[in-house]
Amino acid sequence: MLDGLKIFQDDSLLFPPGTRFSYTSYGWNLVSAVVEGASGDNFLHYISAHVFRPLGLTHTAPDRVDSLIPGRTQFYDRDSAGSFHIAPAVDNSYKWAGGGFVSSAEDLVKFGSALLQPGFLKPGTLDLLFTSQRTSAGEETGYGIGWFLRTDSLGHRWAFHGGGSVGGTAAFGLDRDSRVVVAILANLSNAPLDAAQEIEAAFDREAASHRP
Repeated sequence: MLDGLKIFQDDSLLFPPGTRFSYTSYGWNLVSAVVEGASGDNFLHYISAHVFRPLGLTHTAPDRVDSLIPGRTQFYDRDSAGSFHIAPAVDNSYKWAGGGFVSSAEDLVKFGSALLQPGFLKPGTLDLLFTSQRTSAGEETGYGIGWFLRTDSLGHRWAFHGGGSVGGTAAFGLDRDSRVVVAILANLSNAPLDAAQEIEAAFDREAASHRP
């Protein structure tokens, strides 16, 4: 994991630490290096032994570009004319923790469901993940640890994240109050995932219709 830090270790800062928030997947390169240092274990082995296997995530694995992975889909790009083309192979080994895994929507739902209540993680850990960080001036950033946070029209607490890479797009969210997990994956670069908002709205309508 330390090799991945070389990509950005000499980059200048966007702003003084603590004054603003800007998401970067490279931050997870740092987290993976911390995991290795704290555990004394290789990051990929650690995450498999302590997250994937305990949660039964049997369709989640490092996206090794030089390996055949059973069930891995074909990835696509779309050009300016709207035509689809097979996306080029990309080596994501420099950022395993920041977007180097392949998974399925079912596995993401399993993972999200494990975070809806204490058990897999301690109550204090969940609070830490789902509490907005603040700037040094005390302003909420709207981002916890690994999750964007907001409240929907019913006052439900949502934790969510999206992501994209060459040939893939993802939307993933947890309604922590109605205990609904939404995971949408597309094997297309920059795929529109408006369905995520439509699914959320449908659950909100259903919940509203059952109010006393």
